[in-house]
Amino acid sequence: MHPAAAEPAPAPKQPPRSRDLGLGVGALPTGPHNALTDVPGVRVGHTTLVRPPHVHSGVTAIVPAGVGPDRPLPAGVFAGNGYGKLLGSTQIAELGAIETPVLLTSTLSAFRVADALVGWLLERPEAARTQSLNPVVGECNDGLLSDIRTRPVREEHVRAALDGAVGGPVAEGCVGAGTGMTALGFKAGIGTSSRILPLAGAEITVGVLVQANFGGTLRVGGRAVTPASLGLPDGDPEPENGSCMVLVATDAPLDARQLTRLARRAVYALARSGAAYGHGSGDYGLAFGTRPVGTQAGPAAVPDEALDPVFTAVLDSVEEAVLNSLLTATTTTGPRGHTRHALPAAALTALLSRP
Repeated sequence: MHPAAAEPAPAPKQPPRSRDLGLGVGALPTGPHNALTDVPGVRVGHTTLVRPPHVHSGVTAIVPAGVGPDRPLPAGVFAGNGYGKLLGSTQIAELGAIETPVLLTSTLSAFRVADALVGWLLERPEAARTQSLNPVVGECNDGLLSDIRTRPVREEHVRAALDGAVGGPVAEGCVGAGTGMTALGFKAGIGTSSRILPLAGAEITVGVLVQANFGGTLRVGGRAVTPASLGLPDGDPEPENGSCMVLVATDAPLDARQLTRLARRAVYALARSGAAYGHGSGDYGLAFGTRPVGTQAGPAAVPDEALDPVFTAVLDSVEEAVLNSLLTATTTTGPRGHTRHALPAAALTALLSRP
């Protein structure tokens, strides 16, 4: 008699997202993955670097299909509080376009990441004649939970994130550029969400991705939520001045000026979650479209008075993405003993159910 075959090990349980807890934001429907990648042609890749307790860092790549120096995409940028480094932002503001993927990482690794992105692009056939390039790299400070001075992100990590970027579900929480992030008193990271809505007679998608790392007091459904209110330690007195990068993508026919309006709403939306917009916080919104407008390659931009539902989609998606970044994170202790606890789903729902 042969011994019974072993039962396969159960897949690890995934942390809940906001909608799993009945905490979806707004009335608009989400895309199939409730993620930035619901916008057609947009891919996301992560490289995660963890060597406890000293390194909790990484890089995240947002890769729109076909973007390059010969095929720029319309874009707009907004600095809510400019205490940060968004490499390439002045050219976006001047020309209203991006010509590279957008990468997110740790503050002191941003410059290495930009150099690696330039090298990756110059090797591609479509850049064979390129002599000028504007790499776009955003950052948040992970120095509370990682030894930021070691600058652990290297060229091979950047290339792995770019080459590994895919569509479909997006990993959230302590992955990629979100690995060492903290926000609103809790462990945070990468979060994403999307909305589908009609615009100018067609269905369009708005997707967002946040690298959440900012101070303030979390608000869920208008209610203040602190670690103490959930039975968690209050943590240490280290301030959270670490910033937030918010990426918005859409297949709507919007021009650069209109995308700048979306980028503003992306930063405004952080207030819904309780952002303090402190002195040391770099709060940036960057919005891009996936198709050119106003040329033979694309339709004319929609009128501004039609944009209100799109603004709503951005505001709702950012608020939900921030909550997803907290719920999917894991409790982390850094090199100097500082700990940030993940937002516990059961305790949160219990708190919100009380009068």
